Amino acid sequence: MGWKLLGRASFRACKGGCGVNMHSGLNSSAVKACETGAKPAISLCRPACRHTGRRSDWVKNMTRKYFGTDGIRGQANTAPITPEIVMRLGMAAARYFRRSDDHRHKVVIGKDTRLSGYMIEPALTAGFTAAGMDVILFGPLPTPGVAVMTRSLRADLGVMISASHNAYQDNGIKLFGPDGYKLSDEAELEIEGMMEQPMDAVLAAPNELGRAERVDDAQSRYVEIVKATFPRRKTLSNLRIVVDCANGAAYKVAPKVLYELGAEVIPLGVSPNGFNINEECGSTDTRALREAVQTYRADIGIALDGDADRVVMCDEKGQIIDGDQVLAMIARSWQAEGRLSRSSVAATVMSNLGLEKYLRSIDVGLDRTQVGDRYVVQHMREHGINLGGEQSGHVVMTDFATTGDGLVAALQVLSVVTDSDIPLSEIAHVFDPVPQKLENVRYEGSKDPLKAKTVMTAIKDVEAMLGEKGRLVVRKSGTEPLIRVMAEAEEDAMMLEAVAQVVAAVKDATN
Repeated sequence: MGWKLLGRASFRACKGGCGVNMHSGLNSSAVKACETGAKPAISLCRPACRHTGRRSDWVKNMTRKYFGTDGIRGQANTAPITPEIVMRLGMAAARYFRRSDDHRHKVVIGKDTRLSGYMIEPALTAGFTAAGMDVILFGPLPTPGVAVMTRSLRADLGVMISASHNAYQDNGIKLFGPDGYKLSDEAELEIEGMMEQPMDAVLAAPNELGRAERVDDAQSRYVEIVKATFPRRKTLSNLRIVVDCANGAAYKVAPKVLYELGAEVIPLGVSPNGFNINEECGSTDTRALREAVQTYRADIGIALDGDADRVVMCDEKGQIIDGDQVLAMIARSWQAEGRLSRSSVAATVMSNLGLEKYLRSIDVGLDRTQVGDRYVVQHMREHGINLGGEQSGHVVMTDFATTGDGLVAALQVLSVVTDSDIPLSEIAHVFDPVPQKLENVRYEGSKDPLKAKTVMTAIKDVEAMLGEKGRLVVRKSGTEPLIRVMAEAEEDAMMLEAVAQVVAAVKDATN
């Protein structure tokens, strides 16, 4: 079965009664099942608009200028991450979220530890206060902390300043609605349109300007919220845990949560200096984590990324446990306890075929979405699913959070560990992954390599070669100038050949 996902415009309307608005990249049997009104075993779904319940056709065809798959992101002090553009974003977002009543409008802002956060935070504050919104500044706080505090403090809007797993040179801005969920495509495009308009009408009168204040208890509040997701009858007192905070937003809260739940904690990546976020540490580089686990004979290792919305773990032998295995562990536990709603899990097209086969063996369905944790979340909300995530380590549990939360996901795994005397290396190997390879090709300029005839031909040829024995996913990154090529196949040689053919075609098209 060959799969390809070539951008947001490659969706087609569902003709059946499956309750899903758009589908892309479905194999023929799944499409047939959907058109007849039956529920396919696997679905690759494009969620509907969070605000209206519909997905407007004009959104599908619009070109984004600022927003990508996870907010706005780029190199600091280079468009779109400049003070001027960021301030306009603040004013436009304030205009979008201000309600008609006479209450004081409020926005909460958190950030990670990048040097450029000191530039972006005041620019956003200037935009919001100029538009009459009060600003509450949290300082360093994980992305899921900002999401939950947006709802907890009844703010109109939440903002996280972070480029997640990227190096310090980059930064980004993620927006959350008053319900704590990331914005829909429609909302982001409307805000983009407002950013291009004159701001005179947005500016507040001198006596209606917003105020800004920094609060000191945001981290403590988040610590208690995370601890509350761990079963009260359990403790981590018999576990030695290495936690790598990536010198990022969780450098204070993550060790504190684990310590207060009883664990012996060995912290790594807890000395941010503005430049070392994600540098040879965290979920994107687990060498230090694996080495520390073996050196200190720890029971488990936990690695977060720069904004702590994703997690990668390792067992006592230093073997990596990716997001797919984490999803399988939690799904197995929750299904046995009757906690897994609709006996389904949501994941993206990048999740391994082995996960799908394992879930099927325990009578759990797998719904696939396009890449991006917010698309996973939207699908979960529409279909009443309470567990979903990405292979990269975004794990979303809507019983506890509105977005991916690395700490909460780790605690759910630890809850499983405390129920057994079996080493994590045996518990965590839930399924055998199908051979999979992902390769990124960087490109420059505005020309889209995926539109090159040679690339389209290569994709078609590889899909024919794979047939029913594998999958191919080719897509543009929403956060970096990269083409991502992923192939799965029953045989290593076929998988490697599939990736090599498409990568070679993409590289030729970029030269």
